[in-house]
Amino acid sequence: MVSFSAYSPCSTVAGMFKNEGSAAAFNAHKESIMRHVVVQCGTSRDTPRTFNTNGSHAESSAVAKAGTAPLVQALKLTANQDVSCFHFPGHNRGKAAPRSLSELIGSRTFLHDLPELPELDDLFSPKSVILDAQKQAAELFGSCKTWFLINGSTCGIQASVMATCSPGDHLIVPRNCHISVISALVLSGAVPKYVVPEYNSWWDIAGGITPSQVDKAVKELEEDGKKVGAVLVTSPTYHGICSNIQGIANVCHLQGIPVIVDEAHGAHFRFHRNFPSSATEQGADLAVQSTHKVLCSLTQSSMLHMDGELVDADKVSQCLQLLQSSSPSYLLLSSLDATRAQLSENAESFDEPVSVALETKDQLRTIPGISVLDLSSFHSDFPAIDPLRITLSASDLQLSGYEADDILAENHQIVCELVGTKAMTFAINLGTRRHDAQRLVHSVKHLSEKYFSENGSSSRKENLACSPLDKFSIKLTPREAFFSKKRRLCIEDSLGEICGELICPYPPGIPVLIPGELVTQDSLSYLMNVRDNGMAISGAVDSKLRSIMVCNL
Repeated sequence: MVSFSAYSPCSTVAGMFKNEGSAAAFNAHKESIMRHVVVQCGTSRDTPRTFNTNGSHAESSAVAKAGTAPLVQALKLTANQDVSCFHFPGHNRGKAAPRSLSELIGSRTFLHDLPELPELDDLFSPKSVILDAQKQAAELFGSCKTWFLINGSTCGIQASVMATCSPGDHLIVPRNCHISVISALVLSGAVPKYVVPEYNSWWDIAGGITPSQVDKAVKELEEDGKKVGAVLVTSPTYHGICSNIQGIANVCHLQGIPVIVDEAHGAHFRFHRNFPSSATEQGADLAVQSTHKVLCSLTQSSMLHMDGELVDADKVSQCLQLLQSSSPSYLLLSSLDATRAQLSENAESFDEPVSVALETKDQLRTIPGISVLDLSSFHSDFPAIDPLRITLSASDLQLSGYEADDILAENHQIVCELVGTKAMTFAINLGTRRHDAQRLVHSVKHLSEKYFSENGSSSRKENLACSPLDKFSIKLTPREAFFSKKRRLCIEDSLGEICGELICPYPPGIPVLIPGELVTQDSLSYLMNVRDNGMAISGAVDSKLRSIMVCNL
């Protein structure tokens, strides 16, 4: 699992945030939820967002009626049947469940772990409860079609690329994309055209990409006679930084190019006035969301939303059937349905998390030696940063991100979402409680009191242009490199060779070396630094990174 423009910020950024809607618009939206009909393609950008500004008890009741979960209800009814089972799985509705796991998660979990029985519908050819659940999700999330994913957002990214890019087509993509994009390139045979995002060296964090960068990449490929299959944008990034999707979509749609948005970290954007606009609201053709991140479905469950008419929905369905398990978990599927119902029941769900996040950020900013990431850390005109994502640095305390994280975890039992060389990221979500946020603030205050001294604090460095992502040379496509013969070399001897494996610190899952790229001194130095600081390295055959697989040409 990783955003100077000739485009007027007044025209493209003005729609990034929603003002408080009228009661009439809100009531109309709630009534539309109750009809359980799919939004017609091309209309989702005009569909009101689902947050309440002045709701009455009657309005809340109307939303609650819309909160039925058809798949959850079907699973409940099926599990309660008095039947003799001669089907899979082998635990037979919990009768033979492993005792240790049953004690851990409860026997009723196994009771509802059912296969594709007729009354539970078919994920790959839905006609009843799954179809109904997906239609209700499409309406709530503002798309013309929604697919439930049980192989995570990874399979959604892969299917989106495969449905839009044929072998040899070019995919314009930020260099700080998630590893799932690289696997999609291997599967599809598409050729990457990387756009380098702005990078802040003081934070060691990359931002988003801009419409002008995408426009430049499209024109360069056109001049070379290359076909662009799609543009893929990561927005928001793991740190919450949003790209101008509306501006990028305007550039691409003029050329008939579909826009895919890796919106894994932005599934909640449609549900509060303080959140940025969602990708489909800004014109994205496909948006992949990890419903299990800020929202409340089970880990590994996600949604893929489609809007517009540039992408063939049937081809997306075919790709998903290739990529997803033929034995989908109904626990994962029903958790998606339940999460959709949960959101429709309470239009004010995010009021408290937003309040907690803003209050916490304000308190953290007052602590000596502590910095909080915001849009001023970047020169580009990025339209928004997720208010629920808190990224802080203790560099002025002479502490790396790893050191500060170790202290907070071991001494104060604070567990962050993401740790990097210079920063830590904390995710506020629906389950975050105010007393936990206060505990974080108090713990960071203790950190400051112990390590801060006026003379010992470091001075803030300039935002340098150097990045572990901006110096790369592509010799083979990811697919060519993946299937080529390889040999293993000591890491010291790999300089100048063609990398044969995908190597990235995880999390965040942003590749530093991609199959087909030359191994450079910058990439080696960065990888060895994060390795020596204890960060896990994903993708490499040698997880300790003492050796690298290179292409044997």
